[in-house]
Amino acid sequence: MAVWGTNFVVIHIGVEHFPPLLFAALRFTFALLPAVFFLKRPDAPWSKLAAYGVLIGAGQFGLLFFAIKGYITPGLASLVVQSQPFFTILLAAAITHERVQPFQFAGLALAAVGIGVILWHTDGSTTLLGIILVLGAAFCWAAGNIVARSTPRVDMLAYVVWTSLFAIPPLLALSWAIEGWPAMRDGLVHAPAIAWAAAVWQAVGNVMFGYAVWGWLLSRYAAATVAPTSLLVPVFGMGAAAIWLGEPLPGWKFLAAGLVLSGLCINSLWPRFAAIRAARHPPSS
Repeated sequence: MAVWGTNFVVIHIGVEHFPPLLFAALRFTFALLPAVFFLKRPDAPWSKLAAYGVLIGAGQFGLLFFAIKGYITPGLASLVVQSQPFFTILLAAAITHERVQPFQFAGLALAAVGIGVILWHTDGSTTLLGIILVLGAAFCWAAGNIVARSTPRVDMLAYVVWTSLFAIPPLLALSWAIEGWPAMRDGLVHAPAIAWAAAVWQAVGNVMFGYAVWGWLLSRYAAATVAPTSLLVPVFGMGAAAIWLGEPLPGWKFLAAGLVLSGLCINSLWPRFAAIRAARHPPSS
């Protein structure tokens, strides 16, 4: 969680020197190569690999990187993107007809109020467009989750490596169309070593280490134990942005973070508490 949370500061460093869509393309290029030659293709249809790659590549990270390039602060981006679980719940209800539980509605309402607090305080560093872009990134992440859930029991590290093959072309095409070849060329030619290190870290830290450890934990411990630890991502994200980038932490940010994280806690932890309570107080016959 520390790696994933502090990565929002690393993204900020990267997009200072690279056009954001090109930087996202570099992320997936370094995730793909050379790992694709050492990891067997996961047992999933090409259509699912392509869908996940486009949703996570051009969708989640393309929108997220573009937003952090001047439209939202890295710390707040790390918080707003955590709305992903709620989009996942709503998409699952719409697509697979999973029933949305009352506690999930309560968690969604709290998180929505937290996002509303952020919207109320948009300024030069955090804009309405930035929040919309990050919410779009969270929605694409959720849609990618639905695709991944349709191909269970695959090696997640191999999955994210092979799906990177389908993330790179749309990101390069969008970079060419939106950012233009001169900006792409200047970024590749003039970027300093720290920017290239930030691009490599996207693959080595976040993909190779992050997904490998996450998959290892999920394979050995209950999902109810592991999944709630993702609540620490915005804690590390906002803390790192404050320490390294001097991002201010006024009271309204703590209020927004408290509301969003409370909603996430209800969504992640309520089933576990309910199960414990039911075990301790079984219904009388």
